[in-house]
Order: sequence, then structure tokens, then C-alpha cells
Amino acid sequence: MTLALFQAESGVYQPLAARMRPLSLDDYAGQEHILSPGKPLYEAIRAGQPHSMILWGPPGTGKTTLARMIAASADAHLETLSAVLSGVKEIRAALDRAQEQRRMQRRQTVLFVDEVHRFNKAQQDAFLPWIEDGTILFIGATTENPSFELNNALLSRARVYVLKALAADDLVRVLKQALRDPKRGLGGRNIHLSATQLERFAVAADGDARKALNLLELALDLLETDAQGREALSDELLAQVLQGNLKRFDKGGDAFYEQISVLHKAVRGSSPDAALYWFARMLDGGCDPLYIARRVVRMASEDIGNADPRALSLALDAWNTQERLGSPEGELAIAQAIVYLASAPKSNAVYTAFNQVRADVQAGPGLEVPLHLRNAPTKLMQQLDYGGDYRYAHDESGAYAAGESYLPEPLKDRRWYHPVERGLETKIREKLEYLRALDAASARKRYPD
Repeated sequence: MTLALFQAESGVYQPLAARMRPLSLDDYAGQEHILSPGKPLYEAIRAGQPHSMILWGPPGTGKTTLARMIAASADAHLETLSAVLSGVKEIRAALDRAQEQRRMQRRQTVLFVDEVHRFNKAQQDAFLPWIEDGTILFIGATTENPSFELNNALLSRARVYVLKALAADDLVRVLKQALRDPKRGLGGRNIHLSATQLERFAVAADGDARKALNLLELALDLLETDAQGREALSDELLAQVLQGNLKRFDKGGDAFYEQISVLHKAVRGSSPDAALYWFARMLDGGCDPLYIARRVVRMASEDIGNADPRALSLALDAWNTQERLGSPEGELAIAQAIVYLASAPKSNAVYTAFNQVRADVQAGPGLEVPLHLRNAPTKLMQQLDYGGDYRYAHDESGAYAAGESYLPEPLKDRRWYHPVERGLETKIREKLEYLRALDAASARKRYPD
């Protein structure tokens, strides 16, 4: 494999991250779960016999590099497209070149499509015949879940490989390679960074090798000569380089929904520490606190409910505080609500009951309001017995009309709401059981058994 595959023409500046693309599997950092000896993809690359695939993972995990490495290992012609910048014209041109390579050079073409999820269904389908007849070996890269973003027809013809965010140790290895490499990296300079500083770069990069190298390159202009004559970076200047750095968080993407989902799960699971962690992670990634506040209100109703009705009030207060005061006061109020919800007794009885009632309403007939429950503001309505024999609860013993029913007769025995034996719902459960016992013993049942 030659450097020409990864380097621009002589004299043309390339970012450090571009220059340091791995040249072999031995240089490739991370992804041991798919790129270690014995793994199908590793062995296919080693043998120069790759297959069509989708590479799914967050930015900076080596998807583009891996595609180039695969093409080089198979001595295949490489065509690259960006779904952000390419349209039908560019797709046709790439396929025409692939056909020419096959016809004139008897050479296979690896067609690499970056951000493939941005192509619509018709554009994705355009590749299928060429994959089928072997004109191209298709490699798509995506940061989004292929199950939701890619056509089933394309997925059935390509194997999906999941690339993971790089661990801090992997990123430190990438940084050390850049500092040592005299041709592509910074090995010609006497740069000294401590192990702690390299770790700080790695943590700030948040699993993204490209980001780690970009941060290192930003720091080069701040290097100063130390007592040993080396180029070094003070901790104060390093803090400036890393200031304002945001963790991986893509609003509307998988990371966004995964993090709000795990925040909800932590609250439901009564883990205030985990809930606070994911709240802080979302804020650190740039999430709008008002979005989180709205979701916290949902959590209060869905997972706490009547086990502690104060949870809903506290969640609404936190939302209101964020709207009125902004950050950081509002964020602290949201944090308070999150901790309260996570620590509160849990019940999804109302949530479950409401969903069941809605399902029954949608599936069943539109039952009329029973006559005894209808208002009778006119003589005609009174003559039709609207509101006849209606029992005013406040006139009854204990302000409860034992035996009365407020449902249509076909549903008289239905029970959707089942309070749990936690928090306030314990009392609600006892109260409802007592009232139902009064109903059972009443001589004035609306719908006799």
C-alpha cells in the first residue's frame, strides 16, 4: 500500500489527521471486535477478498480509512462519493468509471459512499444492479442506525459492521504515533507531552481519533521551549485548547435518542446518580435544557404517576424556572427534579390504564352516554328521561353513591386502573377497594348482576 493513497500532491497542506491515516491493519487503532485475527472482516482484508458492507459508527472511528484499506488490500479501483455532496450525476459517473475499470482493466471497483443514510430510497436502489452483477463492491459509511435509514434491499446485500467509539487508550496510541512518525507526523520535532496531557487530549476527543489529532494540531502553535530544549505545552495553555470542547452528541441522531432514553431509564430505575450523569452529558453535548425539562415532565407522569403526584408539580416548576431564569439556575432546578423523580416511589398504573383505555376505545364501538348521566336542560330532554334517576353523590352517605355506574352498560365491569402498592397509590388502592366493596353490597346497583 502506498502513501499516495492517503497523501495529497507534494506541497499541498494536509491536516495532521489526514496525514496520519493508518497505512495497515497493524497501525489501525481500536475495533478489535471486528479487526482481530480470526474475525471475518480481518481475515477478508488479509486475504484481499472483501465483500459489500455497511460500516456503522460515530465520527472519527476509521470508517473512511477502513474502506481505503479494503480497496488497497484487494488491489481494487476506489471510487468515493459523499451522499451530502453527490447526486444522480455523480453516481452515474462513478458507475461508468467502475464499468470501464471492469471492461478495460479487468479490475474490481470498491465504491465507498460516505454518509450513505443521506441518500433517498431511489438513490440507494440505484446501486443494487451493479452490486448484483459484480461491477462494484459496495461500502457504505453511516453514523445513523442502518435499520432505520437504509433500504432493506441494500441491507440484504451488505453485511453491517458496527464500529465503536475509540477508548482513551486507543486515542493515546494514535497521538503517540503522530508524535513519533517522522514522515507523516511530528517525529521531526522534539515535542514533549506528559502522559497526563495525552490522556486529557484523549478524553476531550470523546472516542474520535480525527478530533484527537485536530486538537493536537491546534496545540502546536502554543508550544514553548522548556528547560530541556523541548517543545512543551503548559497545562494552562492545554486547558485553553480544550476549552469549550463538546462531547459527542448529535441532535436528532442515534446518540441523542440513546442518551435521552438512558436518562429516562435511570429515573425509572431509581438511580439518581446515573440520571444526573446523563443529564450532564446531554448538557455538555449542547442539548437544549428545555427539551430535557419537557421530557422530565413526561417521566413524572409515566413512571411516578399517583405514587407521588408532587413529582409532576416539581417537574413543571423546573421547566418554568428554566424558561424564566435560563442557565445555570434553570439547569439546577431540572437537576433537582430529576433527582426527586429518580428517588420517588414508582408507578406506571395511570400510564398503563390510559393506553389500555385508548386501545379499547379505538377498537370498540362508540358507546352512547347512558341516559341517567345525560344533562336535561330542556323539557324534551326531560320527557326522554335524560338524567332520570341520577344520583347526586354529595347527597349520599359518605358522598358516595354506592352501586352507581358511570360507564356504558357493556363496560360496567371493566377495570383499567390498578394502583400499585407503592407511595400514595397504596392509599388510593385501599380507597378504591373499599368503595368497590360498598358497590358490591349495595341494593341500588345501576346494572344488576
